[in-house]
Amino acid sequence: MKNFRKEILTILLMVFISVNVSSQEKSGNITESDKKTEKQDKKRKKKKKKVKLPDIDLSHWKVTIPIANDKGKPYEVEAPEILDYANNEKLKTYMYNDSVKGALIFYAKPTSSTTRNTKYSRSELREQMIPGDNNTNWTFKQGGVMKGKLAMEEVSRDKNGKYHRVIIMQIHGRLTNEQRDLIGADDNNAPPILKIYWDNGKIRVKTKVLKNLNLSDTDILHEEAWGNDDGFNFEQKVGFKKFTLEVKVSEGKMVIILNNTEYKVYENVHMTRWGIFENYFKAGNYFQTRDEGAFARVKYYSLEVNH
Repeated sequence: MKNFRKEILTILLMVFISVNVSSQEKSGNITESDKKTEKQDKKRKKKKKKVKLPDIDLSHWKVTIPIANDKGKPYEVEAPEILDYANNEKLKTYMYNDSVKGALIFYAKPTSSTTRNTKYSRSELREQMIPGDNNTNWTFKQGGVMKGKLAMEEVSRDKNGKYHRVIIMQIHGRLTNEQRDLIGADDNNAPPILKIYWDNGKIRVKTKVLKNLNLSDTDILHEEAWGNDDGFNFEQKVGFKKFTLEVKVSEGKMVIILNNTEYKVYENVHMTRWGIFENYFKAGNYFQTRDEGAFARVKYYSLEVNH
């Protein structure tokens, strides 16, 4: 009888141990499976890149792109239509989001569609203080600030291997209707007081100077009264990296700042005399070549204007 009880106890002990081991194995398998699933989920999350949008309010800008409208002039889009640029079929090629980098891309290439008084093509924003209105602009006395974070995405080279130049920011002059009529001009165009170039990986600045300081306020309204200065190159090379540019304008003065470390200040008689004109900011890709097959892509991460 005692032997029988021992056999029963032995069998029960073996069954208990077997069940316990099996349970532990199953528990272990579930844990390993959970770990694998968790790792796979993390990998999937990493692969799913977050959509980023540029920090740019387009409600006070219009854009010009290098294709013709139904009147044969460069195609333009202003507010409120520009706010839906991502769904505009004509804009998509020349102005579109890089949703990975969080940038707005401006693409340009030589085409037959150019703005008046230039042979070059552009995908460029033009400031409108009042959306849809080109006639409300600002003077140096009123002042203004434009700041952008941008980078050259890619650009073609000329036959000598040098990168093509691109104007990435401007301040353009404008005649009031009264000034236009006073000098008998057929439009409101005045020269650009500021052009900022991406030039072979460096930032170059060009501005205007009076050819004759003795001219009257009426005479200096003519475009031919103004010539180009010798230009200025910032020391640091930006290449294809992200950089910041800031332009500050006040009465008789203009300051250009690169990466918050280098400054170029214009404060002279030419700036003072320029105060007679109205102005507006421009930003984007004003491509400076007509070489066949040439192109450039400029990306803006942020752009803001204040007055």
